Amino acid sequence: MANYTCGNCGMSVNMTCATCGVALINDTITTDTGAVVQVSKCPEDGCGMIKSPLCCGMDMGCEL
Repeated sequence: MANYTCGNCGMSVNMTCATCGVALINDTITTDTGAVVQVSKCPEDGCGMIKSPLCCGMDMGCEL
């Protein structure tokens, strides 16, 4: 399971898919403009992905 931690305050979160209950995994996508964005996605087909969490105004880092 991906564990996201704030580099500023130390808060940590784990996330699961509300649709199927499976732990989300950390990944990246490349946008049409070429920017690389960290996302959390469900490994099950059809559930989708979200932008990875923010804390203290910054992306939370991920440790696997």
